[in-house]
Amino acid sequence: TSMIIKRVLSSAAPGAIAVAIGVAQAPDPLLGTWKLNAAKSKAPYASGTTVFEATGDTLKGTVDLVGTDGTKYHWTFAAKYDGKDHPATGSSPFGDTLAITRVNPTTIRIVSKLAGKPTIVQTIVVAPDGKTRTTTAKGTDGKGQPVDSMSFYEKQ
Repeated sequence: TSMIIKRVLSSAAPGAIAVAIGVAQAPDPLLGTWKLNAAKSKAPYASGTTVFEATGDTLKGTVDLVGTDGTKYHWTFAAKYDGKDHPATGSSPFGDTLAITRVNPTTIRIVSKLAGKPTIVQTIVVAPDGKTRTTTAKGTDGKGQPVDSMSFYEKQ
């Protein structure tokens, strides 16, 4: 009987490991190209596109926005979901670093800072069907202006 138990356990273990790996590596619903729907947003942007890519455990983002005043913003970042500051390069209106944490499988929080001082907290929530997401932003932008906005994006 101990031989039977060993066989059952040895054949069950690889399956359990494969399931655990599959769960641990479930695709991040944030990944892909997202287009701003300005009509459904309450934000000072006329248009925008965001591309999120994964490289290992790092989230790479490329953000392009056009403000309602015509100002163009372009910035990139590469950050882990570790809550630590990572540089944002380009013309982000929010700051020069950001820290990302995963709240749950469909929600992340981004804390932006300018010269080490917190500016904006963004919460990104991907809809259960994965086709849309919202980004709420609260705080003060890099120019000291208050921010309280919601941007609605559609996956491309």
